[in-house]
Amino acid sequence: MKKLIIATLLVVGMTSFAQDKKEMGRHHRGEMEKFTPEQQNQLMLKKMTLELDLNASQQKEMSKIISEKSAKREARIKEIKANEDSSTKPTSDEMFARKNRMLDEQIAMKERMKKILNPEQFKKWEDMKGKRHHGMKNRMMRHNDGKPANMDDKK
Repeated sequence: MKKLIIATLLVVGMTSFAQDKKEMGRHHRGEMEKFTPEQQNQLMLKKMTLELDLNASQQKEMSKIISEKSAKREARIKEIKANEDSSTKPTSDEMFARKNRMLDEQIAMKERMKKILNPEQFKKWEDMKGKRHHGMKNRMMRHNDGKPANMDDKK
């Protein structure tokens, strides 16, 4: 009888712990969605200023870049939602064009950043970008199959 009670308490405790963790994730994302796009841009600029030690002219240029990038992101989100409603999957040519456009934008962004930042800041920015990209890949893989995966393995 004691073992049954202990097992029941363990299951209830673990279940409530898992639910609390999920709620915390939703709560954090919900707070970010409450900010206006201008507020989000301003917070991003301040974060980059702290991490890269930007001067006033660099801040001005970065502000332009951040606002352009967020406008493109919003347009892309609307496009994706419109495509989801049509329930047709994009063709391989459309996927290629989308991926190609994204890579062109990344190349252009890198060139702009090279012009704005000094070499030390640029290296730091690339390191930050790489860490963020790697972290996103790991989170996506955990979300998809429940366990981390090595992204270097390609079949």
